[in-house]
Amino acid sequence: MTDETQLVELLKSDTQKDEAFRLLVSDYKERLYWHIRNIVKSHDDADDVLQNTFIKVYKNIHNFKGDSKLFSWMYRIATNESITYINKEAKRQHISNEAVQQLAIQNLSADVYFEGSAIQLKLQKAIATLPQKQQLVFNMKYFEDLKYKDMAAILETSEGALKASYHLAVKKIEAYLTED
Repeated sequence: MTDETQLVELLKSDTQKDEAFRLLVSDYKERLYWHIRNIVKSHDDADDVLQNTFIKVYKNIHNFKGDSKLFSWMYRIATNESITYINKEAKRQHISNEAVQQLAIQNLSADVYFEGSAIQLKLQKAIATLPQKQQLVFNMKYFEDLKYKDMAAILETSEGALKASYHLAVKKIEAYLTED
């Protein structure tokens, strides 16, 4: 990957923006896709949200101040776009955000892009029972192995709060997985 500072300069330049953007998409599309997919669950929805994320990055790169890593800034956009998608779906279907998540989990087993086993499906069901922030924190730590420092920049909260959220999420998931 190109040095992040250089990449940002190229993204902000009038002459090299498009080429730099292609490089950015190439470098980050897979990581962002899985981050989004962990939130919205469906492959097709994740693709749509990923596209919206990159459009926002492209249109707003001039607003990137460099206070955080480019990675953190893009993850924040991807997270917000994912949450916006869930909120719009809830409103469109006249159901709660939690119900949208539950429907997405129910549809996972029919998703041709979901290659998980029964236990992975049960884990997804357990995650869907968590409050939204705990879901985000759990997914980012467990599936993406992000450091608390990076998560704090993405979610704009303290590392201590994230550690507490993760701990609570793990306890709730353990309880869900062991009940029968």
